[in-house]
Amino acid sequence: MPSASQSSLPGADRLQAVLIASGNALDHLPAPYHRLPLLAVGSASAERARRAGFAQVLGADGDADTLAALAGIHCDPAGPPLLLAAGRGQSLKLAAALRALGFRVIRRAVYAAIPARTLPEAATNALREGSLRAAMFFSAATAGQFAHLLIRAGLREAVDGIDACAIGVPAATAIETLPWRRVLRAAKPTQDAMLALLQ
Repeated sequence: MPSASQSSLPGADRLQAVLIASGNALDHLPAPYHRLPLLAVGSASAERARRAGFAQVLGADGDADTLAALAGIHCDPAGPPLLLAAGRGQSLKLAAALRALGFRVIRRAVYAAIPARTLPEAATNALREGSLRAAMFFSAATAGQFAHLLIRAGLREAVDGIDACAIGVPAATAIETLPWRRVLRAAKPTQDAMLALLQ
């Protein structure tokens, strides 16, 4: 995943806090940012931020809406800008929500998610063999791309014995036209809630 040039990122002394909607952003943030508060969308991203060296980390344990709400509680709209480190073309609604709360937001694309062009061989084989019990979709983009590649591979009917586990309504909507055994939606947009669907 190519990263944004660090020269395009503002200096840490100009920022109030860093927000990430995906742990993928962490690898592209410079070390001086580690002294800033970091607000992460979920507990997994928050833990990854701590391991990366960020000392002040808060996890929203949810989605973009809960991350914006967390910023509203812990950050000051009258203070310096927030840096929203995101994937290319992502987190636009989050930036708008933060601005609606009165924050100045600097949104920078620090990585790009490149869609797969074909299903991985292991996934294709498992679908053909009927050995899968569930498939997990943590984003609408991933779910939509999977549906596209599945149909293109001629494997649409191979999911009829599989539960689809979606992290939210957009992910569930992206795959609902496929003949799954069931489409299950997580109670909360978190990794733990997704894993609970497997029990």
